[in-house]
Amino acid sequence: MNSDQIQGKWTEIKGKLREAYGDLTDDDLEQAKGDREQLEGQLQQRLGQSKAEARQTVDDILAKL
Repeated sequence: MNSDQIQGKWTEIKGKLREAYGDLTDDDLEQAKGDREQLEGQLQQRLGQSKAEARQTVDDILAKL
């Protein structure tokens, strides 16, 4: 999924992330605003994930859409 598609489905993606990871705040998700790299960075910071784990988390969420 490219960045345009991510931005287009951002509301759905935010909902899935909130369901799966309660540690993420609305502010965390708004900072990312559809930017995959920003989102992966927020996952790394909030959840203590490695870069590879954060990338996989995003891939998993996108695959469910």
